Amino acid sequence: MAISTEDIKKLRASTGAGILDCRKALEQADGDYDKAVDFLREKGLATAAKRADRNASEGVVELYSHGNGRVGVMVELNAETDFVGRSEAFRKLAHEIALQIAATSPQYIKEEDIPQEVLDKEEHIAATKAREEGKPENILPRIVEGTIKKFKNEVVLLNQPYIRNDEITIQQLINENVVALGENLIVRRFARWELGETTSEEE
Repeated sequence: MAISTEDIKKLRASTGAGILDCRKALEQADGDYDKAVDFLREKGLATAAKRADRNASEGVVELYSHGNGRVGVMVELNAETDFVGRSEAFRKLAHEIALQIAATSPQYIKEEDIPQEVLDKEEHIAATKAREEGKPENILPRIVEGTIKKFKNEVVLLNQPYIRNDEITIQQLINENVVALGENLIVRRFARWELGETTSEEE
């Protein structure tokens, strides 16, 4: 398939790999962006991936209030050095992530944070619904897989489409900043409160 210049530029921005390497990765992945990123990581060419193992303990706790105080967000974003942690670009990224959390109400930072019992419950609901709709038993696994993927993209912060540009995910937004700032960046934790909502302890 034809690989566009835009695809190459997008992959290069988020991984820091060279143009030729990005083109080759996209060709190997038949244009699939995520597979191309994996290809570059496997070859050791993705700068963001190389930096992912480096310790990040500096940074900022970003506080954001929305709707005249109806929604409040607190998010901790870490960098490797205080120098980057105090930079305008880093602070802007922390603010953008707080905006994302306020707008989309994620429940987890990454897929690995989802408890297995939650996934099991979602799989059971998806399979039951598909059966009730009369879907053939042999395609149920594919239906369940698609439902779980959609569920993860809704509740996992790093999987969510960025609210200002839905062509990239929050993980890709962070990767672009890793390349630009030259340091590993980690969303450590977050909390979101909405006026009038009840917590599980109160129910």
